[in-house]
Amino acid sequence: MKRSARAFWVAGPDQGEIRETRITAPGEGEVLVRALYSGVSRGTETLVFRGGVPDNQRSVMRAPFQEGDFPGPVKYGYLSVGVVEDGPAALVGRTVFCLYPHQTRYVVPADAVTVVPDAVPAARAVLAGTVETAVNALWDAAPLVGDRIAVVGGGMVGCSVAALLARFPGVRTQLVDADPSRAKTAEALGVDFALPQDARGECDLVVHASATEQGLARSLELLAAEGTVVELSWYGDRRVSLPLGEAFHSRRLTVRSSQVGTVSPARARRSYADRLALALDLLADPALDALVTGESAFEELPAVLPKLASGEIPALCHRVRYPSDD
Repeated sequence: MKRSARAFWVAGPDQGEIRETRITAPGEGEVLVRALYSGVSRGTETLVFRGGVPDNQRSVMRAPFQEGDFPGPVKYGYLSVGVVEDGPAALVGRTVFCLYPHQTRYVVPADAVTVVPDAVPAARAVLAGTVETAVNALWDAAPLVGDRIAVVGGGMVGCSVAALLARFPGVRTQLVDADPSRAKTAEALGVDFALPQDARGECDLVVHASATEQGLARSLELLAAEGTVVELSWYGDRRVSLPLGEAFHSRRLTVRSSQVGTVSPARARRSYADRLALALDLLADPALDALVTGESAFEELPAVLPKLASGEIPALCHRVRYPSDD
């Protein structure tokens, strides 16, 4: 059996299009998934859309089911939620999350999908990949009870980190962003908010996710002696400068990276599947709905992506809705 599906492709820098594609019936150990929702991870996907992936990072940046190569044409994305229409009996009819691009139907190995818990609505489950990034970041950061923490950058990843930190006992968490409208998001997540110039200092830990040179410099300024900045930002092909003079050495400050492509060494005994399953369990919290700030139909993606990339649509996670009869 063959059937058609539709997929969103980045045809070239700042150009997107929907293409017809053919899919076959699932074989042994495979599933056929009909997409319900997908999410646009604004930072990474708009970087791909603009053609900003550096040559030396093209292999690292590949998504699990990507087709084509950077800068394009390329089918890219990794936040898909759908229902299994065919495959092993235990999965048929179940709602699942998969690291798949924006496509109406697709066939993948059964072990590439993770069942969404009953307590998590399918529309919220598109956040699983980003919450998984936040889980890994906090495994790297290892916050302690009573820590004073700032999250600099109120985008999708930063807000996910702040949302998880709101659950930590005795931790003082402040979300810091130059956009005052992020105050409402912070309130919904249960954390304090400040503009960069008003942020509280003497932090034990700062998680930086603004993807700006200014944000990283401000993160260092907010640290107490012996404090650490955990860098989550992905700068693509941009170079940034860092103020490593002044009090950087005398205060013994640390800057370290965190990247979701590898399970944190602090939890090396956990698998990728364990980490994703944990992220999905955490999405039972309805407060995380605040991270979804827009929605459009799949057919609108070629018009929506340029607006997300330019900032005309100011989004955290932009959700894509799929037709039920496709």
